[in-house]
Amino acid sequence: MRRLFPVLALCLLAGCTTGPGRKYVVFFSESSTTLDDASKNVISEAAAMAAKYPQADVRVEGYARANGDLSADSALAIDRAKLVAQQLSDDGVAASRISQHPRAPSNADGTVGARRVEIEFVSH
Repeated sequence: MRRLFPVLALCLLAGCTTGPGRKYVVFFSESSTTLDDASKNVISEAAAMAAKYPQADVRVEGYARANGDLSADSALAIDRAKLVAQQLSDDGVAASRISQHPRAPSNADGTVGARRVEIEFVSH
């Protein structure tokens, strides 16, 4: 029981993390650039956090799975990042605060992990 207490305390503290250091992850279906309701909710949460921390820039990183056609896979990562950045802007985040960073297609993160966009906050 004594060993469990420090672990539980750390978990509780981690759950309290709400600052701009948190990453928001938007997942996509295979070869998709469509935002479902869950994805829109994640982006809305990130936009609300951006409103709380107006001094932080918003970094949007787009990922895609490597399916064999690197130019198409790269375009998919770019399109996903653009889509999420546009939704952030529509949700009230100034476009001047948003930077887009598509990543090279990869299968290192697994099938689902490679089909994502990460939103994170960067302090100046």
